[in-house]
Amino acid sequence: MRGLSIPLSHGTNFTLGEGDSGPKFYNWLFECHGFWHNVALIVASFMFVVYLALQAKQSYLKLSHGRSYIMISYYACLWLVSLLNLAWCCFQAWECTPGKEQAWNVLSLFTASGMLFLEVSLLAFLLQGNHASGLQALTQTFVVSGLIVGLDILLKAIYLFGFGVPLFIDTNDHSHQMKWYLWVVHRLVLTAVYGFILYMYNSKWRERLPARPAFYKYTVIMFSLNALALFACGLTGNGAGFGFWLYSATIVCYHAFYLPLIHTTFLADFFQEEDLRLDNAYYSEMKDAGFFDADWD
Repeated sequence: MRGLSIPLSHGTNFTLGEGDSGPKFYNWLFECHGFWHNVALIVASFMFVVYLALQAKQSYLKLSHGRSYIMISYYACLWLVSLLNLAWCCFQAWECTPGKEQAWNVLSLFTASGMLFLEVSLLAFLLQGNHASGLQALTQTFVVSGLIVGLDILLKAIYLFGFGVPLFIDTNDHSHQMKWYLWVVHRLVLTAVYGFILYMYNSKWRERLPARPAFYKYTVIMFSLNALALFACGLTGNGAGFGFWLYSATIVCYHAFYLPLIHTTFLADFFQEEDLRLDNAYYSEMKDAGFFDADWD
C-alpha cells in the first residue's frame, strides 16, 4: 500500500469546498484521502459485490438445498454488510465535507458494527462446527454476537454523540487523544482474542478447534492485522505521523479485503462441499436409473 496518498502531518483536515461538480469530483478523488486510497477501497468493494451478484443464483440454489439456517443467515448478513461497506467506500468524501460529518459518523458506525458482527459470528460458527444447522445453534450464535456488537455500538455512540469524540474522522490532531486510546483498547481486545485462538492451536485444546487449514490461516491474518493496527494506534496516540499513515493503511486493507477473506474462509468451502454432494447425488440417481449399465457389458 505504498501508493496511499495520506499526509503525515495533518491527516484528513482537508475540506471539500463548494463549487462545480467537476472540481468537487476532482477534490474528492485526489485530495480528500488521495487517489490510491479511494481507488483501492471503491474498486475492491465494488468487485466483491459484483462477484456476489454473479454467484447469487447458484449460491441460492446451494443454500436452499443444504438447508443450513446458519449458512443462509450468514450469507444474508454478508450481502447486507457488503452493500454497507460499498456505500462507506463510495461516500468517503462525506468525511471531508462540511455538514456531512453526522451522516458519515452514522454510516461508519453501522458499517463497522456490521463487519464486527461478521467477525464475532464467524468465530462462533466455526467454533461450534461450521455445518451446524439447527435453529437453536443459530439463535445462540446470533444472541451472543448481537450482545457483543450491541455493547460495542452503545459505547461508540456514547463517545460519538455524547462526548463528541470523532471516532471515524481520521486525523492525527492531538486534541482528541482519547479517540486513539479507545481504538487501542478495541484493537487490544481483538488481538487478544485471535492470539488466544492461535495459542489453542498449539496447546492440548486444539482438538476443540476446527481442523481446517483455512480457519487457521484466517486467524493468523486477523491476528497480524489487528496487532499492526494496535501498534499504529499506539504510535498515533503518541503523536507519530507514521502511525497515522500505518493506521490508515490497515483500515484500507480491512475494508477492501476482509469480506472476500471471510467468504473464502467460510462460505466457499460450504459451496464446494455442496457441489460435491450434489454431484454424488446426481451420480447415484443416474446409476439407479441404469445409465451406467452399458459400461459393464
